[in-house]
Amino acid sequence: MEIQEESIQQFKGQTRLPQFAVPKRYELTLKLDLSACTFSGHVAIDASINDPTKLLVLNALELVVHQVSFTSSQKQKYVPSDIVMDSDDEILVLVFEEVLEVGYGLLEIEFSGVLNEHLKGLYRCTYSDKGAKKNMAASQFEAVDARRCFPCWDEPALKATFKITLENIPSELTALSNMPVSEEKVHGPLKTVHFEESILMSTYLLAVVVGLFDYVEDTTEDGIKVRSYCPVGKSDKGKFALDIAIKTLSFFKMYFSTPYPLPKLDMVAVPEFAGGAMENYGLITFRESELLLDALHSAAANIQRLTIVVAHEVAHHWFGNLVTMEWWSHLWLNEGFATWVSYLVTDKLFPEWNIWNSFLQETEDGLQMDALEKSHPIEVEIPQARAVLEYFDDISYRKGCSVIRMLENFLGDEIFQKSLASYMKKFGFSNAKTEDLWKVISETSGVKVDKIMNMWTKQKGYPVITVKLKGTTCEFEQTHFLSSALDSDAEWIVPVTLCVSSYENQKKFLLEAKNRQLDIGDLENVEEDWWIKTNVHQAGFYRVKYDESLEARLRKAIASNCLSASDEFGVLDDAFALCEACSTPFSSLLLLMDTYRKDLEYIVLTRLIDICYSASRIIRDTIPALESNLKKFFISLLLPHAEKLGWDAVPGESQLDELKREQVLTALAHLDHPQTKEEAINRLRAFLEDKNTPLLPVNTRKAAYVAVMRNTSIADKTGLKWLQKLYKEVDAVQEKTRILRCIGSSPDPAIVSEVLDFVLSDEVPQQDIVYVLRVLSWEGRPTAWTWLKENWDLILKRWGKEMLLTHFIRDIITPFCSDDMANEAEAFFGGDDALPSIALNLKQSLEKVRIKARWVEHIKEETQLLVALVERLATKE
Repeated sequence: MEIQEESIQQFKGQTRLPQFAVPKRYELTLKLDLSACTFSGHVAIDASINDPTKLLVLNALELVVHQVSFTSSQKQKYVPSDIVMDSDDEILVLVFEEVLEVGYGLLEIEFSGVLNEHLKGLYRCTYSDKGAKKNMAASQFEAVDARRCFPCWDEPALKATFKITLENIPSELTALSNMPVSEEKVHGPLKTVHFEESILMSTYLLAVVVGLFDYVEDTTEDGIKVRSYCPVGKSDKGKFALDIAIKTLSFFKMYFSTPYPLPKLDMVAVPEFAGGAMENYGLITFRESELLLDALHSAAANIQRLTIVVAHEVAHHWFGNLVTMEWWSHLWLNEGFATWVSYLVTDKLFPEWNIWNSFLQETEDGLQMDALEKSHPIEVEIPQARAVLEYFDDISYRKGCSVIRMLENFLGDEIFQKSLASYMKKFGFSNAKTEDLWKVISETSGVKVDKIMNMWTKQKGYPVITVKLKGTTCEFEQTHFLSSALDSDAEWIVPVTLCVSSYENQKKFLLEAKNRQLDIGDLENVEEDWWIKTNVHQAGFYRVKYDESLEARLRKAIASNCLSASDEFGVLDDAFALCEACSTPFSSLLLLMDTYRKDLEYIVLTRLIDICYSASRIIRDTIPALESNLKKFFISLLLPHAEKLGWDAVPGESQLDELKREQVLTALAHLDHPQTKEEAINRLRAFLEDKNTPLLPVNTRKAAYVAVMRNTSIADKTGLKWLQKLYKEVDAVQEKTRILRCIGSSPDPAIVSEVLDFVLSDEVPQQDIVYVLRVLSWEGRPTAWTWLKENWDLILKRWGKEMLLTHFIRDIITPFCSDDMANEAEAFFGGDDALPSIALNLKQSLEKVRIKARWVEHIKEETQLLVALVERLATKE
């Protein structure tokens, strides 16, 4: 016992595994029992002993270790005297009585485990075979769950090669892994499948899937075989994703000047999957809704989303898989770059989508998160590997991709592409840190990139730049933007862009101090309606606040269609953020919104709609008597778009018009516009009677589902029964998802309660509850909070203490607007003693509630002014 205690104590609480032994090659055999939902395995690890040791320390979790031996290169066999498993630190300590000398050896471990139901590690899920539910197996190892499948050195820097064998596989099932099958042996109803040895890779990228699939395939110009694995009978639904994968593989090979390193790429739709998709080397796994395209049920938004997701995961095969972050602190190198480059390739494939405008939604999400005092830097210390799960968030993904875009815009696309190609060549099949990337870009560009970018990656937050005009001199001042308005002396080196009255008249400079002045020329020679727009096309990750005269000129420029769609978006988005932070009055925001009473491009209309939602909700908690007139004002802004687009699809119309139709009709339904709701319900009734009717095109169904639920109450549950029946009958995952996104829209708390109980039932896959939680009605907030408290133990048991759990916290708590509610939630979850997997998310959610509580009080100060203003705007023709 003394040896055991001494052995484990020195490794407890450590950030990383000790490096006196590291893996070089794994030969892993897994024997599955899909009936019992268990597995057993044998792993033989070629290890390098770097320092003489009596201990080997690797990762293992929820495994039973049966036998262990170590054989040196001199054929000396050692058996450990102690085998110590520590579930808190997720390590396996092997204690030997004799010293293992420096050199190579073979570590062999026999083990067993359970196919869990929490969608992590090696887990059980189900597929439908002629109406019967049957078990299958899939893996999800990122971030730190390869250790749930087999004992290993489960850190991204400890790359090795892997040779996988799967035993006891039912003969009718397909077995997939990262590499092609090298041999398959059938033994009656069962088979053994051997796979080729992999290239160097990290454990989190290893994958296996065993299930029943059909597939479609194609081959790239380089001979890479690409397959899209789909549920049986649905292989045609994988063709669009297959085409995207083929094209993106070719693009990334060219862009990074580096070929795809594997002989094949499989994409597989997994029936139960926690995330959206996972970039496992050569075997990308997806939620079915993210891979399958259904001509009858996929809306324009589904098509765009699918393209971005496939491109993102394929991009990871360079950024992430080929060049891997050295430690989880550099997660953004994977996710930020994969996100940015997915838009780059999508723009090449579909230029008519204007996808860089849609990219602004990524930036806006990043700006919102990073305006919190409880935000975190892009590069964050990860003291314990599992803690990284909370950092798969809008900072790593959306702020990450946005600062990349800002840097590329500053340096120019040619220099940036050349830099990334050099980075791939230098660090391919290896690991890198953020500073390695900055060094390569600096060498290529001649610009000291690290001096600029360290401020953006190593400290949280971003600046708001206040712009004032005195004569012909523009004065710029940067301060740390926080929605809570807390004081901070943080500063950044900001690549500032601006244009004066024309996009032909642009200026660029680095704001390297708190203040700077810039002479913008003789305004007398510019037309009378001149204007100044800072942060051209919103390429920078910062906000802008203008003085009153410049703001008034921008409103005129917007009304006169002088600005690009991206800049119209930016002015509106910054104004909302400043208003929420109590830096500008609510009345000022409404006057700006009135300027957008005109034809708008999709991205601008979408942001306007989102602000309508937020503004109407905050008013309900502030001045309830204003809600009716405020809704009328918002309806007057949106109705012309609905009338122009209509309910019926137009042959040959653009995808952007399809996107706009879905957004604006759904918004009018949410705002309880009577005529929209009536039309929607009539069309839905026709659709339920005849699924082939043209009266409810796919891009209008969301509006219809919201409309019928807004009319659903405990006194008349017809709408809920319609959607539940349709959910059970429809086969397309996109349609099921669409229904779930709308079914919680009822204003009746009793219906919201029934919906929440419905998603706890076996009828809704566990991973799909996130769709419902995200869009619960404003009126259902108290009901959802009571439901969460009453079912918290069940939720913990069913969803585990991992990534999906954060949705329950964020989506149910953040809609509230009072300090009392924040205090109650903090007390329920234990405050600083909250579960580690939700601790950061909880703090951020509580901060958002308190920000809105402060905003409520700020708006109340304008009550008298707002009553008159809103009445005028609501009745304006």
